[in-house]
Amino acid sequence: MPRLKESCKQDLKLRINIVDVVSRVATPKRAGGSRFKALCPFHQERTPSFHFDSDKGFYKCFGCGKSGDIFSFVQETEGLNFTEAIEALAQRFNVTLEYEEGGGGPSREERSLRQELFDLHEFATDHLHQAFKGGGDAAKWMRDYWTVNRRFPAELADEFKIGLADAQCSGLGAAVLRKKFSEAAIRQCGLFYLYDDALMTVQALKPRFRGRLMIPIRDHQGRVVAFTARQTALTPEDDKSREAKYVNSPETPIFTKGNLLFNLDRARAHAGEGNPFVMVEGQLDALRCWSVGLKTAIAPQGTSITEGQLLLLRRYHTELECFFDSDAAGQKAALRLLPLALKTGIEVRFLTLAGEGKLDPDLLFLDKGLAGYEEVKKNSFGGMQFMRRYVLPDARSATAERTHAAVREIYSVIAAADSELLRRRLLGEIAPALGALQVTPDVFERDFASFLAKGGRAAATGPGVTGPATGSGGGGESGPGERFEINGQGTPAPEDSAAPERDLLLLLLHSEILGGALAAACPHDWVDDRLPAGALLNRFLAEFSEGQWPGVNRLDTLLESEAERALVASLLFEKPQIDDWSKVGVEGLTRLRARALAPRLRQINILLAQAATDHSFDATALLKERSELQRRLRSPLALAPLA
Repeated sequence: MPRLKESCKQDLKLRINIVDVVSRVATPKRAGGSRFKALCPFHQERTPSFHFDSDKGFYKCFGCGKSGDIFSFVQETEGLNFTEAIEALAQRFNVTLEYEEGGGGPSREERSLRQELFDLHEFATDHLHQAFKGGGDAAKWMRDYWTVNRRFPAELADEFKIGLADAQCSGLGAAVLRKKFSEAAIRQCGLFYLYDDALMTVQALKPRFRGRLMIPIRDHQGRVVAFTARQTALTPEDDKSREAKYVNSPETPIFTKGNLLFNLDRARAHAGEGNPFVMVEGQLDALRCWSVGLKTAIAPQGTSITEGQLLLLRRYHTELECFFDSDAAGQKAALRLLPLALKTGIEVRFLTLAGEGKLDPDLLFLDKGLAGYEEVKKNSFGGMQFMRRYVLPDARSATAERTHAAVREIYSVIAAADSELLRRRLLGEIAPALGALQVTPDVFERDFASFLAKGGRAAATGPGVTGPATGSGGGGESGPGERFEINGQGTPAPEDSAAPERDLLLLLLHSEILGGALAAACPHDWVDDRLPAGALLNRFLAEFSEGQWPGVNRLDTLLESEAERALVASLLFEKPQIDDWSKVGVEGLTRLRARALAPRLRQINILLAQAATDHSFDATALLKERSELQRRLRSPLALAPLA
């Protein structure tokens, strides 16, 4: 992706008023000074709790807690990533973007090429659609194929701009040359075969798609980036891909098949509470769903689901129903999906027909319409139910080898879950089915822990990805704010709104004059930098200590994630009622120190208690260390006088 200049992002925030951005989706009402309020666009409410500040450029909803700046607002409301949100704002408010030179992003020419490729694909879509609607024999045949053979309504072809590539790709090459697209765009668009040294002539442009039904593929912003071409009786015998039922565009500068889901640009507007995404295998399956009223249907480019596709999906909704064919290929594709869904935080269910009937979404909807969806939804499975049905052998055929192989496959899926709590829940769901195979739940859990300890990998989550370690050593209770240990690896305590890191961060944002004194008084290792507030606090204190603090209005360069931007926006909206800022700073530092030193003090007390019964143990060093820790905990802290 292009790398935008940091100064360019700051310039956008200064030139674009957040009121103008919010006004596209909500009606602002002045709330005093530079503050405005409106009904929140992120949740249903009757009384406005969504506040935004035209001077600071931040928003916060005091109902649902959403907060951020103009970039995060566009990301959230339009489902774009950070760079896409910036580009959308720049285009909307007529601001020219600048990119880093030599920073790994595309040159000006390459960015122009990307836009030209988008334009070329839109032109090709219109051209091929007009060929589909034309008056020749091929056009009539293809329309009959669409409405009679495939039994799709004619208006659906207009809605999705279905096209025709006849034996000569409907003269697309000549039309592209007449339109004067650049040679670079024509060579890289993927619509033609062209030798590297060939002159740019109509004869040299060999069409990739011939005698096929053309389905435009759009990205999540609705831009045509590629085509899927369905084989028909018109496909000529000398076509290079004659035997392939479907031929896709090759990957290009604007098309990576593993990062795209067909129909997501339309389906995302219909997904939400009670309306999960429905993933089907192919584009025509998704079109069938759309034609009968199931508007949340999407399809991958082939049955190989990728993590990138599910992360893209999660921008809009986290619930997904898998509606693949019930043949062996469909089942395998569904099983590949499950660990990726667990890893990316997608809640997936699997749809199937009652009994052992073959499930084909296209045929089912053709026969029963939307009622067919309601029928299979009644018999949907959760992930572990699906594995019990299709992975575990039945008791009659369960040899030791088959059981072992099935259980290992289940382990590799459960290992993909990103939390210990979820893994335990999944183990609990699958354990009852193992009773018939003479595997008890306690053995199952111990064996799973052993699988992880030996480096067992999560299934289909990419090379080098392993399941998190489980189990812990030692007992004892953890004090407030302590770091919990799992196999010796520290994991952060849950984020706490009362954590001292958050309080000190609030002070820095509202009383920047304290920054230098806090930086001098707060050791780095007192801060739990695995908490979002802790990571930001350490980063901000480092800037103060080096004299590089950019100021509250220029924090973009220090914020590394959407969570950090949201946290800063939320804190900036708070109005702390503080009389003595230094006193509050000292109190926060005192809490940090106690949390950092108290666990070691408790550990020493435990060791000294054990040493009391072991007369050969020399406790001198421990007593000395305890005395030093107690002295440090009693010593008053102070901030240097403000300049």
